[in-house]
Amino acid sequence: MKIVLVPLDPVHDVAVKMLNREFSQRGHHTILLPPDMKMEEIIEICQKEVPDYIMVSRTLGYNAAELLGRFIDLVDAAGLRKKCKVVVGGKAITKELAAELGYDAGFGEKTRWEEVVAYVEGKELSTEGERIKKIKKDITQGYTYQIKDSAFIDLLEMITDQIIQWASERTSPGVERAKIRERILRGENLWDDYIKLCDDLVRSYYREKITPKHVRLITQEEIDKLNELIKKTSYAPKILRHTTEKPMVFVQYGTGCPFMDAMHIKISEAWGADGVLHFDPSWGARCEGLLEGLLAHEEDGSIITLENLKLIKSALSDSTLWCVRAHRGVNTPETVLLAHEAGADLTKINMVYGSLNGGTDPERLTVDGFYSIKLAAMFNMPFDLPTNEELGGVPAPKAFAGMVVVAYLGVKLGAKPILKPLFCYSPDAIINKYMEDNYVDYNVGKILALRDIIDAPIWPGEPIGFMTHTEDRVQSAMTTALHAALGKSLELDAITVSSTDEAYARGAITTSARIDSLRAIADAFRFFGKTRIEPTKQALEYAKMIKEGIYNTLKKVAERGDFVASLYEGFFGTKEEGANPGRAGRGTVKKC
Repeated sequence: MKIVLVPLDPVHDVAVKMLNREFSQRGHHTILLPPDMKMEEIIEICQKEVPDYIMVSRTLGYNAAELLGRFIDLVDAAGLRKKCKVVVGGKAITKELAAELGYDAGFGEKTRWEEVVAYVEGKELSTEGERIKKIKKDITQGYTYQIKDSAFIDLLEMITDQIIQWASERTSPGVERAKIRERILRGENLWDDYIKLCDDLVRSYYREKITPKHVRLITQEEIDKLNELIKKTSYAPKILRHTTEKPMVFVQYGTGCPFMDAMHIKISEAWGADGVLHFDPSWGARCEGLLEGLLAHEEDGSIITLENLKLIKSALSDSTLWCVRAHRGVNTPETVLLAHEAGADLTKINMVYGSLNGGTDPERLTVDGFYSIKLAAMFNMPFDLPTNEELGGVPAPKAFAGMVVVAYLGVKLGAKPILKPLFCYSPDAIINKYMEDNYVDYNVGKILALRDIIDAPIWPGEPIGFMTHTEDRVQSAMTTALHAALGKSLELDAITVSSTDEAYARGAITTSARIDSLRAIADAFRFFGKTRIEPTKQALEYAKMIKEGIYNTLKKVAERGDFVASLYEGFFGTKEEGANPGRAGRGTVKKC
């Protein structure tokens, strides 16, 4: 083929130069013209060369239609239309505009050069081999969970041995409900026994059909419409990472409505999310017993019911990791059970966070958390460990000490924990001026400290960039993307991101705000590629300080000899530091 390549633009000719390279390498005869030539000169060259194709590019949008219209008129007047095809491409071009102006074909923004070559050569562009195939990954794969610093081993052994002995002798309504629910799932009719262990709100729902305030049943008609909508939903999968394998990107959902959750998940998947987290309501965490049925409500988060979870699961792509959190309430064991039953890949358990910043009594959540970790181990369901540095502001060393204890306990019980420090502008960092100069060093110091202690996966959230977000969506997307790039630089296993309106949404979170964050992250990953964000030497100082703080906290807890008492007495954070032992479920633990 003979092809004349014409940058009908004052300066921009990158696209036609790329095409010139590709066509030349494929044996075609190309004539590449410089930018900003007069149209009459171009027509003269084309009349002389008589090419098979005249390929025009136009990047600039202003006056594009008039210029391209005039050019095609000159082509017609020169009698070239019968001898060659005329094609136009560029950022300002759409297929519709090209057809309207009389061009044989038009290629707009994001066109791949392979598409143009295939058009010229009259071939079908094979997409099968190029289609992105996303595969569900195991975050914990490759980690040994070995304690790397021997100074920590004896302390962790002492603390976790004490927890195991203490918790093994106790039970709670939450543990007993989980045991009953498990038998119900196997077909036994034990609802009367279950309801006896519930609060009035849940008891009224089962016995008198009274739904809690702001809660409603979802109708069959609505279910049918959702199923139809999910069937119609299709998209080309995206991968956010440009050149690296890590980190996976998770999005937290919890609109209150499982239908909206399902569609938010589909949108997040379409824009490259690798995983999603289920956010449940606060009252569900503090109210003994879980409801049944497909339910929507008007408060934050989506109600944990087996039916809600199964519906959301039905909307998930096969490659999407799904975490159902169970870390902070009086229904923790039962939630882990239902998460497994619904097909969740991950769950979330941390009795330190849940009891000091989640509202649940420390004694109760230690018993429930211990049983929950045993369930997670039995189900081979890894669990992540959130920390309480966020709004509570517990200093990272104390928050991380709690996280490391529960992680070590999890390993001893046969489970696979995932460390989840926050990448955030926390009260602790603000008060102590750890981030006066930048947001990099202190976050890096956290990761270095943890990696120096244990070989375990690390997944910051939720979300990264917490407390750096504002009502400005561009700003929120940017800080999220920068924190994501930092996560990539540190080769973290995963990150959790928020929508750009999550920090201030006064109503439902919008889908466009979710896309903002994911697009910004994709661009940040593309911007940095395999390069890294380099911290200053201060990061090493922070890492040393945090590690020493973790050690000193563990030493005090080990000397105290009582994990639960340590929670009440401020060893993992005082009230002044933002750690407030919860009261939900207090007095309900019994010896067994």
